[in-house]
This record gives sequence, structure tokens and C-alpha cells, in this order.
Amino acid sequence: DKATKLDMFTNRIHEIRTRYEVLKRDAEITYLKKRIDDKSNATLLQENYLRTIKELDEEFAFIAQSNLGDEFYHDDNIDRLHNLATRTFTRTLDKRLGLSWEETQLLSDSDKQTPSIETVLQNNSSHLIPWDLNRKTDEQFNLQPHPFKFNHGEIYNLAVQRGTLTNEERFLINDHIIQTINMLKALPYPDHLKNIPLIAGGHHEQMSGKGYPYGIPASELPITARMMAIADIFEALTASDRPYKTPKKLSESLKILAFMAKNKHIDASLFSLFLTDEVYLNYADKFLSSEQIDDVNIHELIEISNS
Repeated sequence: DKATKLDMFTNRIHEIRTRYEVLKRDAEITYLKKRIDDKSNATLLQENYLRTIKELDEEFAFIAQSNLGDEFYHDDNIDRLHNLATRTFTRTLDKRLGLSWEETQLLSDSDKQTPSIETVLQNNSSHLIPWDLNRKTDEQFNLQPHPFKFNHGEIYNLAVQRGTLTNEERFLINDHIIQTINMLKALPYPDHLKNIPLIAGGHHEQMSGKGYPYGIPASELPITARMMAIADIFEALTASDRPYKTPKKLSESLKILAFMAKNKHIDASLFSLFLTDEVYLNYADKFLSSEQIDDVNIHELIEISNS
């Protein structure tokens, strides 16, 4: 449900917006004070003031755009973000006021100092949320937890290069596979159902062996797990209930799957069957809006997937 990079309980872009409003007010106050003290340079002072306001507006617009996560975030954007983060303002209100006991425990000594010079974008120790319990490493999986459960650092989150999720958040989402496998492994099965944990837990594996949580090649994956992978991705691409994306049309969703088959993320032969047997169309007729159902060139998609 993380629609923007700074989403937590609320979208924290509003907090940064307020800091920039403070900076703009500070610039105005400084300008007016200088006008009173130096009446002979009114034009120059006004030009400097307007230049500062323009810079602040442009900086916040860049940060706000960075928050959306709707396109790849290049390294030069990250560099600019770190440069902007050096701009400071003065905090005069005690940072401990209004905090819960747990939040107060996360504050560093410098956080407790008032007044304090602070940067407009921050990565603080209070942004690092530890695991509730000691998270043990399970060597059977190639998917491993990060040192912290969450990292809510503002710069850290804004610098995410793809989408809106940090590595910590992505692990927590991907961790559902490990929990699925562990729960299902605890159940007894007759022989013909013994692959149930791998079928349910293997739909994020790739034909190349670079998936998770095991990182096993296609030869070790049952055909049912490969089927589930296609179904899972297709449903995610076309879903209309995801706040971080708009639902994709059939042609666009299937083209993405075709390239995933080409790159050995999914099974190319099963994807061809998915197309020729019109499984995608049966699903679309039941669950997609009419605006999403457009023309699909099956032969072109199969050619891409097998190229």
C-alpha cells in the first residue's frame, strides 16, 4: 500500500513541505530586515530575495517529484538530493514533545538538543527500526533479512531507484514466501501432494535460477509452481486495487510477460500456452474492466518470448 516513497502512516512530504515554507518565511524576514538597514540597495536585495525563493520552490518541486517513484531514479538525481539535504533550518521546539515512550527511546542525544540546526532532509538514528525479535538466518533460503526491520530515513527513502519500496520493505513483502513455505512444511501430506510447499512458495523463482527464496533452476521447479508464477504476475499487472500503480491493459501486461519469458524469468512454453488457450482472455472477461481489454497480437508476443 506504499503509494509514494515517503508514505509511512501518512505521506511525509507534507512535513518537508512545511520545512520549505519555514525556509521561505526566513528568507522573507531576512530580506525585510536588510531593507530596513540598507535602503540604498533595495533593487539588489529584492533580486537576491526573489532568486532565493525561486531556488526553494524548485528544490521542493524536485523533492516532491522524487517522492512519486513512477520512473527510474538515476544517480545524478541521488547526487542532487544529497546536495539539497545540506540546506539547514533552526528548530526551536523540543523534539521530545508529544512522542510516545517507544519513539523517545529511538532519539539520539543530538535529537534531544534544543534549539538545533537541522537539515531540510534527514536520515536519523530514530528512523532505524529494529526487529521486534532476533531474526534468525535460515541458510536454506537466498532471501535474508536486513539489519533493521525498517529504515524510514527521508533521504534513504527518496533515493530509492525503482518504485517506492526500500530494501527493508521489499524483504518484508517477499518474506511472505518464506512464511508460506514454513507453515506448509509443518503440515502432513500424502505423496501426491508432497510438493504443495514448493508449488505455493516457488512462484517467485525464475527459470534462470536467480529468483527467491531458494534461487533454484527451472529443472527443480514443478510445472505447477511455474504456472503460479505466470498467474501471479499477470494478476498483479492488471489489478485495479494497487495504490502504487494504475491497472495495465491486456496488451501492455502480456508484453511485459513476453519479455520476462525472453529473459528467463518465467517459463516461455507455459506462457505460449497461456496465450494460445486464451487463459488471459477468460480471466479478463471475468475480472478486468472493459477499458483494459484491448487487442492482443499473440504471434508477436510468442515471437518475443522465444527470441
